[in-house]
Amino acid sequence: MKKNLLLFVATILFVVNAMAQAQDADGCKDHPMFNRMPDFLIGQCTENFASLDVIIGKESKSQAEEGTRTHLDYAFNTESQHKYPSWLQVTRNYENAIFKLGGKKIYGDAGFATYKLSKDGKETWVLLTFNSGSDLQVEQYYLDVLEKEPMKQDISGNDIYKALNTIGSIALYINFETGKSDIKPESQNIIDQVAGMLKENSELKISIEGHTDNVGSMVSNKTLSENRAKSVMNALVAKGIDKSRLSAKGWGQEKPIADNTTDDGKAKNRRVEIVKL
Repeated sequence: MKKNLLLFVATILFVVNAMAQAQDADGCKDHPMFNRMPDFLIGQCTENFASLDVIIGKESKSQAEEGTRTHLDYAFNTESQHKYPSWLQVTRNYENAIFKLGGKKIYGDAGFATYKLSKDGKETWVLLTFNSGSDLQVEQYYLDVLEKEPMKQDISGNDIYKALNTIGSIALYINFETGKSDIKPESQNIIDQVAGMLKENSELKISIEGHTDNVGSMVSNKTLSENRAKSVMNALVAKGIDKSRLSAKGWGQEKPIADNTTDDGKAKNRRVEIVKL
């Protein structure tokens, strides 16, 4: 009896010690909308403004969405005494939560699933990706939650003027309608700041130069960037700036300032630069 009790205590201590060793990566926690699958740990996490290619159709047809993106890498705790779950179990775990929130499934198969819902008035995308074995048991899965919103930039006319006089140019993150040259209302403040700066410095002439990331063809990107530059120029003219002080040019994807292989890099490359002439 005493021997069995000692064995029981030793087993309990072993389990407690194993649980203490198996933990999430520092600073990582579940997204507030979802509970993770049992016996999984977070190995890596990020949260920032970024782009997410959401899969919406066959042959991995996708579209890029921007906003606050939370990325979580989940790995099965190998110290667990349970079996790996199937991809269907993992899918149902998240689907049930998404459907309760009024969301819907956009597309998916045994390797991934894409969902769309509205959260706090924001369009929200959820991408679930699996790393499964040949028997479709899930050893690792990835969760991306993107709350759609445009990239924000708070900048004053003095900041713009200072940059033009020190380095000769400044990158502005003006938000346009997707694939179009229409300036979104939330970027009107940037237009106002540029216009105000030009009115206070009547001798200044500038070139407005559009840039894109590398998504799409070079020809279409160059056309889009040029149209966006012209759109900014026309907006400044509408604010009372003499058109003879302005010029517009589109570079497309020719002059990246960040790595186009990352979401953050692509967001930085989609810009309008003001260049002092």
